[in-house]
Amino acid sequence: MNEGRPSHNLVSRSWRERLGQVLLGEPQDREQIIEILRNASQRRLLDPETLSMIEGALVVGEMQVRDIMVPRSQMVVVERDAPPEDTLEVITRSAHSRFPVIGESRDGIVGILLAKDMLLYCRQQEARTFNIRDILRPVVFIPESKRLNVLLREFRASRNHMAIVVDEYGGTAGLVTIEDVLEQIVGEIEDEHDVAEDAFIFRRREDNYTVKALTPIEDFNEYFGTDFSDEEFDTIGGLVLNGFGRMPERGETIAIGSFEFKVLRADSRRLYLLELCLKTNGVEHSVAAGT
Repeated sequence: MNEGRPSHNLVSRSWRERLGQVLLGEPQDREQIIEILRNASQRRLLDPETLSMIEGALVVGEMQVRDIMVPRSQMVVVERDAPPEDTLEVITRSAHSRFPVIGESRDGIVGILLAKDMLLYCRQQEARTFNIRDILRPVVFIPESKRLNVLLREFRASRNHMAIVVDEYGGTAGLVTIEDVLEQIVGEIEDEHDVAEDAFIFRRREDNYTVKALTPIEDFNEYFGTDFSDEEFDTIGGLVLNGFGRMPERGETIAIGSFEFKVLRADSRRLYLLELCLKTNGVEHSVAAGT
């Protein structure tokens, strides 16, 4: 009787399967999969963009919302009881398309405002009867620990594009959008407010610029009258990352010379957008920079 003991056939089959995996080079874990893909890219079987997206898709399954959310201190919000013209000013200045709406308490999010819904107020005949409460969209609250792949699936199913992140005590920790999640896979998603592909520096308003950190240091120096060395780094992005000594997180700041850089947009692999403040003769100028 062989009760309680695996049969010879099962043991032999299991051994053959393991041996076959070794001989065929089948990956045993995610690291081996990535190694195989990188080797394929080096042999030009995969282009670098495809490899980057595959790696991003694999990483998303392990990341949590807290890893990419916009922290509460960096959220652009509008007040439910503010005059409509003040709300329009916030929308115009930020150029976002969706905004958390706060009530009496700044920590309490009572709805989501879509910029396009404010067109109702812009119609003169509707101005006197306009009430922001009539156009607020419901809020989706999620925990900081939610996995990004799960969140992306929920975004697709519900057709929501923004969620408010809450901490373990129910307080607002930040927000996350579907674009934030997708950028972990495909990289930076540029929109009509970003710098044109063939431009490095773009002036937005008085003393306010958008600058790609891929800007050659030589060009940056010429434009802003600085003298950063380009012997070790070719771009402003390289200079900033070297200053941090690691990949910074959103909201972190660093001073380099007379500049203070603040991270506005970043993921686990790349730095995308910085706020740069320049102080000259006691006057502070605001500059935005991004890679």
